[in-house]
Amino acid sequence: MTNLRIGVMYDRDWAPEELPGFARQAEALGVDDLWVVEDLGWNGGVSAAAVALGATERLRVGIGIAPAPLRSPALLAMELATLARVFPGRLVAGIGHGVREWMTSVGVAPRSPLALLEETITSVRALLRGERVELEGREVRLDGVQLVHPPTQPPPVVAGVVRARSLELSGRVADGTLIAEGHGPRDLENTRVLTAKGGAGPEHTLTVLAFACVGDDPGEVARTLHPHTQGQGGWLGRPQEDVFTVSGSAQEAAESIGALSAAGADTVVLRFSGAEPLRQLEAVLGALGR
Repeated sequence: MTNLRIGVMYDRDWAPEELPGFARQAEALGVDDLWVVEDLGWNGGVSAAAVALGATERLRVGIGIAPAPLRSPALLAMELATLARVFPGRLVAGIGHGVREWMTSVGVAPRSPLALLEETITSVRALLRGERVELEGREVRLDGVQLVHPPTQPPPVVAGVVRARSLELSGRVADGTLIAEGHGPRDLENTRVLTAKGGAGPEHTLTVLAFACVGDDPGEVARTLHPHTQGQGGWLGRPQEDVFTVSGSAQEAAESIGALSAAGADTVVLRFSGAEPLRQLEAVLGALGR
């Protein structure tokens, strides 16, 4: 696990004005990454990333994830380039399909989600490389768009996807894949197979979000995680008991992280539930010897 990155999520339900202090404390604990969320009605992912980057000195900040239907690829590339110019080497941009019902509710649901995601990721990456982009796609049209200030160090663009065809797409067009909460080691092995089928090489990264709760009372830990694992189980189409978590004592949590690492995870991002998430994070980092 020597090269494994450990991240922490700033949960979408936490107040945005508390993000700077949280980010600074997480950085002081020695965590590698902080990931912010962009879900419809909660916080803006790009603005939250800017807040976290501005409040810290070395943390890598990930956007997990920008829904492709909700954002123009040109505007998204402009926003990402600005952050990457000001904070070189400290940004990861996650892009995904977005929740279909949410995209429909704001009138941006695409005819072909797969085409939209592929065209968005392809064009955003090209723009970030400073290229002039001409694209007449099924969902995206760009007529000679080029960034005036492309980043000197383009940030990695990762696809936040779940289903098989989307995982293959990620392997074909993205720098890495971002896996949703609830997926365990066996899922990661399947993910590696599918992204490789799409064309991913060894440099294609795998970032895993994980529900986390650390405590000495197993019953309390289970009760705290119950609403999250129940809801995620329904979304993933699997029994609640099969929803993977990083939980239990700090040592048990560290062992679960080790299992994800052994299955191919490059980064594990902990989404803590329960009281004092930073104290829980500190306990896990201690158990990992960080």
